[in-house]
Amino acid sequence: MTAVANRWVAVWALLSANLILFSCSGDSAPQPGTPAFYWAAAKETYNAGDYQKTVEHLGNILSTQNDFVARAQPWMLVLTSGMAHGYMDLADAFDAGSHATHAQVAAFHRQVNTYRGNANTLALQFADNFAKFQGKDEYVTLAFPYPTGSPTEVLLLTKVSSGALLPDAEIDTAQKRAIERAVLLETCRAAGAKDDPAKALDMLKTGDAKVPRATFIQAMAAALFEKSQLYTRNKMDDPDKMKIFCTRAQEALKQVPASKESEDLDKKIQAALKKSKA
Repeated sequence: MTAVANRWVAVWALLSANLILFSCSGDSAPQPGTPAFYWAAAKETYNAGDYQKTVEHLGNILSTQNDFVARAQPWMLVLTSGMAHGYMDLADAFDAGSHATHAQVAAFHRQVNTYRGNANTLALQFADNFAKFQGKDEYVTLAFPYPTGSPTEVLLLTKVSSGALLPDAEIDTAQKRAIERAVLLETCRAAGAKDDPAKALDMLKTGDAKVPRATFIQAMAAALFEKSQLYTRNKMDDPDKMKIFCTRAQEALKQVPASKESEDLDKKIQAALKKSKA
């Protein structure tokens, strides 16, 4: 065989190998609309910092019974709780700003209403998903990486609280930072590393962190109580929803061993319920 012929044989062999590899990878790729597809999509959007899209992908997984539900549930709970808290922080900052200035008060109030509406939607989604959270395993798996963002206070919101109405671009930045921060802090708490981001970062390095169920449930109980404060008289003024969130927080606490932390939380819940009846 000539040298030219040998080269052509080598080229065809390489092309054939690539076609086989392409075919194999195509067959193994998750098919659109399947739980595996949505799981891969959730990881992609989460890593890109698009938490709202991640929630949508996880919601598609949780709409059916499949092998990804056990991993998707804790992730969905942490995300929706954290995002709701971020919107609550934003609303509180703009509410404080509206009282700190006599200028453009209506603009501050519009932001407050928008952010509290967003917080309400996510809080209800969080509560609904927690009601469906079942299982008797000793550990809960956090099958997602450490989130982006910083645990420090958002400086732009400090400016808002003092009465400064930010330009639209800075409002968008403040919103992104506030939500990232709240999701990060919620992740730390769910991992049993409240106020210790370094510990949470180390735990989540593998993308398969095992957290004691009691620790996770305690964190969710605290989150339910925090969301109940969205419905106080000086905010959304919805005592029925407030009572639902507080009651579910109390029910969650019954699932964890008694501790100073659980007792302190229960006292806060009882005080909030008593105040709402006054």
